[in-house]
Amino acid sequence: MSAVLWLLIALPLGAGAVLALAGPRRNRLVPAAGAAVAAVVLGAAIAAAVTRPAASAPLFAGMEAGLAVDGLSAVMVVTVAAVTLAVLVFATGEFTADENRGRFFGLMLLFAGAMLVTVTATTLPLLLMAWEVMGAASWALIGYRWRRPERAEAADVAFLTTRAADLGLYLAAGAAVAGGVGSLRLDALPTAASPWLHVATAGIVVAALGKSAQLPFSFWLSRAMQGPSPVSALLHSATMVAAGAYLLLRLVPLLDATRWAGPAVAWAGAVTALALGLVAVAQTDLKQLLAASTSAQIGFMVLAAGSGGVAGGTTQLVAHAATKSGLFLAAGAWLTALGTRQLPALRGAARRYRPVGAAFTVGALTLAGLPPLALWAAKDEVLAAARTGGTALYAVGLAAAAVAAVYSVKAVRYVTRPLPETPQAGYDTEQRGTRRVARTASVPLFALTLAAAVLGVLALPGPASWLKRLVGARGEPFPAPWELGLSAGVAFAAAGLAWRCASGPVPVPRAAARAAHGWLYLEQAARTVVARPVLGLARTLAAFDDRVVDGAVRRTARGGLATARLARRLDDGVVDGAVRAVAASLRRLGRWARRPQTGLLHQYYAQAAVGFLVLVLIVLLVR
Repeated sequence: MSAVLWLLIALPLGAGAVLALAGPRRNRLVPAAGAAVAAVVLGAAIAAAVTRPAASAPLFAGMEAGLAVDGLSAVMVVTVAAVTLAVLVFATGEFTADENRGRFFGLMLLFAGAMLVTVTATTLPLLLMAWEVMGAASWALIGYRWRRPERAEAADVAFLTTRAADLGLYLAAGAAVAGGVGSLRLDALPTAASPWLHVATAGIVVAALGKSAQLPFSFWLSRAMQGPSPVSALLHSATMVAAGAYLLLRLVPLLDATRWAGPAVAWAGAVTALALGLVAVAQTDLKQLLAASTSAQIGFMVLAAGSGGVAGGTTQLVAHAATKSGLFLAAGAWLTALGTRQLPALRGAARRYRPVGAAFTVGALTLAGLPPLALWAAKDEVLAAARTGGTALYAVGLAAAAVAAVYSVKAVRYVTRPLPETPQAGYDTEQRGTRRVARTASVPLFALTLAAAVLGVLALPGPASWLKRLVGARGEPFPAPWELGLSAGVAFAAAGLAWRCASGPVPVPRAAARAAHGWLYLEQAARTVVARPVLGLARTLAAFDDRVVDGAVRRTARGGLATARLARRLDDGVVDGAVRAVAASLRRLGRWARRPQTGLLHQYYAQAAVGFLVLVLIVLLVR
């Protein structure tokens, strides 16, 4: 195995395991050690992106565990490593001395390491292993502060939802083997025989949509907001939710081979981008707004994958990773300082903490898709690919882009307004605020903000052509000038409307507003449609087991005891009675036999005479 590739994979996984097991004993050294490991991993990622190493090892008979850095994964490994470093540097000032920093930093490195394996895996079994480790690490990170029951429950909901969708990967692996793809190489999946090709594709699509919080799985992302802000920054940007979108971008040939999968994926992404964008507009909790916007923005990547726009989806993924991680870190800085994440209570927060406010404002305007910032150009590439799938798909994507401008500007409008007369009244709703921002927050915030602002160059003609060659997507369409102008006009119009109406009530039906605020009641629907029937079935089976299966066992046992008691009675009353009767008869015979034995000789002579006489009579009578 290449030393660079080995270092890229083994270092975060090994160091993460060591730090997680070290616990709180080295709390002072852990943050610096975690950040240093992340820096080395970033160096290894850059080296791997340049040298493009590959390696494989036997796994099962006829099957290998393969790793490789090609054009698409080169972009991903650098993105994952860079965001991980920024988040861990920010996190060095976020935890108190009495918290288990070793567990947190160790789990974060394990999480990032699993994502690095996911994006470099060339075979389905290895990808599936990393996929599972990533899910388990996310569960532990969301429930990091597990002493509060709602956080442990949130981790369970997120884990079970994604875990249910992950079963699609197992289905895909089985279908691929049945379809003749014994090696389970990702690039060989499109060669599976029908109908197994369709089964494998369906399994992968379900797993990817679940991991990326697309409809109908989006609600788990709302629950994930119970985790610490650095967890949200990493989970919502370059890892976890990006893994599903990356897998779809990687397997565009598989989607094309089935014909139905591409349009289905594209529409799933477009509808999620629009619906979850409206959910974000309805939120009054900043982290919930950012969470819903993550599902919406990932929807653009899924739309790109379904439309065959690998380069556009990659640009969207990279730009969104920098933008969203910076926004979550800014929200986390305010949460630590002010103890709240409610938008009304955060009024004027950008004025009170100006560096954080500046970073948040630039990130939010980038998220809004305003030109010339990164996501404007990235969305235009995605929409150009979507237009090849039909005007309706393009229109839904453009509407979702307009909604993105609304929820982003809404957040900016709240945090940049003048401070109220008594701002303290709205603080400390979530925790006790420190009233200060850690000094370690500035560097990662500004680095991510700068990246969010300038990564749009990847959509310019020259860099875009280079990126398309890099990811092997030379034939993808460029956005036409009128598309650039239209999307810019829509974004500015939506942003202006949002700025004007952000502080006032929106004239929408109250039921629709409640549904959007409640994430379209997706979790309630999942509980009603899936959880309750499954629990009801489980209770029914438990009752069947207790009353029928265990009842039959208990009745068999009672029958055995009754038979044993009957056998005991037969043994005591009949068998033992017969034995006792025989013994009593023999005793009586013995007593009768003893009576002639007197010891007197004349009586013996008399007895002999009588006996002789009896014999004579018998002989005479018989004859």
